[in-house]
Amino acid sequence: MILQAMDAAGKDSTIKHVMSGVNPQGCQVNSFKAPSAEELQHDFLWRTSHSLPERGKIGIFNRSYYEEVLAVRVHPELLAREKIPTQFVLDNIWQKRFEDINAFERYLSGNGIVVLKFFLHLSKKEQKKRFLERLEDPDKNWKFSMSEALERQHWEKYMRAYEDMIRNTSTKHAPWYVVPADHKWFTRLVVAEAAISAMESLDLSFPKMDAEKRKELKDARAALEHEA
Repeated sequence: MILQAMDAAGKDSTIKHVMSGVNPQGCQVNSFKAPSAEELQHDFLWRTSHSLPERGKIGIFNRSYYEEVLAVRVHPELLAREKIPTQFVLDNIWQKRFEDINAFERYLSGNGIVVLKFFLHLSKKEQKKRFLERLEDPDKNWKFSMSEALERQHWEKYMRAYEDMIRNTSTKHAPWYVVPADHKWFTRLVVAEAAISAMESLDLSFPKMDAEKRKELKDARAALEHEA
């Protein structure tokens, strides 16, 4: 599960609410912020592919490799930090990244990994309201970041980047769910329904016992019943 959104759209609370009924042993969450020095030494998919869930687990990405066609696109200076050879930094680099992402997600799907992608679509007006609430409530002060507020100056650029991203990377095997995020209850309902539907489609069941295993259980029962 991938969640992308502007700041204050409710990614963290959606993850907490939707996954509250899941056994934590079967779920892992990765939050991707600014890349580290080590991560910048690798290709743009490395840090996220490095965190893919193992079979039988649910992996949740709070932001993801999609930041490479969002934040990096809005702030070209971030691209320079990735040390890509000059001849590959062309006008169509974003289209090439879309193609790389589609190929990567096709590869994941072909290996039995279900990919669900959610864009929590928050309005600029609601974001302002939530930022002000964080400033006014001492218990929420820790949530406020001046850098997040400054990103509002690039709102239109982000919206164009999101639109281009969704148009180019929503596929049959890895669809985008554009979820209205101004009302948290509705956001959580949509994400939960999509997650439940995806899990039900897997037709999961407990392992079946073969004859040898049933005999082993029968012997164990007999041994326990005859204990002194």
